[in-house]
Amino acid sequence: MTAATASSSERVAPARVYKLHTRPAWRRILLTREAAIIALLILVIVVASATVRNFDSPLTVTYLLRSVAPILLIALPMTLIIITEEIDLSVASIVGLTSVMTGILTNAGWPFAFAALTAILVGVVCGAVNGFLVTVVGLPSLAVTIGTLALFRGIAVGLLGTTAITDFPEFWTDLAKANIPGTPIPVIMIPFVVLAIIFAVLLHFTPFGRTLYAIGLNKEAAQFSGIDVGRTKFILFVLSGAVSGFAGVYFTLLYSNARGDNAMGMELQIIAAVLLGGVSIFGGRGALHGVIAGVLLIGTLGSALRLAGVTSDIINVITGVLLIASVVSASLLGWLQKRRTAAIGKRKGRAGASTDAT
Repeated sequence: MTAATASSSERVAPARVYKLHTRPAWRRILLTREAAIIALLILVIVVASATVRNFDSPLTVTYLLRSVAPILLIALPMTLIIITEEIDLSVASIVGLTSVMTGILTNAGWPFAFAALTAILVGVVCGAVNGFLVTVVGLPSLAVTIGTLALFRGIAVGLLGTTAITDFPEFWTDLAKANIPGTPIPVIMIPFVVLAIIFAVLLHFTPFGRTLYAIGLNKEAAQFSGIDVGRTKFILFVLSGAVSGFAGVYFTLLYSNARGDNAMGMELQIIAAVLLGGVSIFGGRGALHGVIAGVLLIGTLGSALRLAGVTSDIINVITGVLLIASVVSASLLGWLQKRRTAAIGKRKGRAGASTDAT
């Protein structure tokens, strides 16, 4: 090996180091979109507690967590789906359909536990329909879930019409509205925490989770690497249907009401929270702790503004501005990072050229 070749090898070797891990640990943890959302959530809570009357009362905390619980639940599988560069717009319609099924079966004399389990299985079937159309038929998930959104909602409304079922076992409705003893935290947070841990481990600490990021970054490369892309996405849509079904049962018990239009528009709140939490709409990026913070941020902000007398229209405008800002900021930061990387590469190229010349 000549001296020039050795010198060239020495210059190239550092480029093989994985860039992310060349940064200090505190930067990898704190200088992220997820950390920024968590910091913003804390800021909103502090400001609202100091300026909005009764915001920090236990009753406000209870109602806030109850209202965002269905969104928190469905946001878990939605995060995994969007990381793979897909989307599921039918989740709120599945909530409505499973709510109606819970009411109809309970009203027919079924034990509530069996009625609820059957309703969740209906959610699984709905998710499997979405997964089949996306992965086997090969249709785009946006078009498929827009169609099934209308389909599932139409079935739910058709089954009950304009009527509502409001008679449910008192034990189950009380349980849905109960708090953990001695705290203002609703009991529904227990299954949510269990599911959040399961999904977090699945996404961040297993080979399955790494395949999701690989699919989102480059589906073709993932396929050639031996990943069964179709099966993976099918599993995600089934999980989404199952969790949406569970959320539909909870929604029914919480409001003691089974109607075909339950959870109307909830899919937009879920997607907004997921994107606000740092998940890229283009796939390949995101973390569950950021999504949970995003859901709580939207819920906390909405609760504080309502207590301050702000109308729902203004709250929707603010939520929309937050969502647009999060998407734009991600694109802007990515563009700036590319420019910075390109500038560094040019400087290294010029430095290498000058060294070779000498």
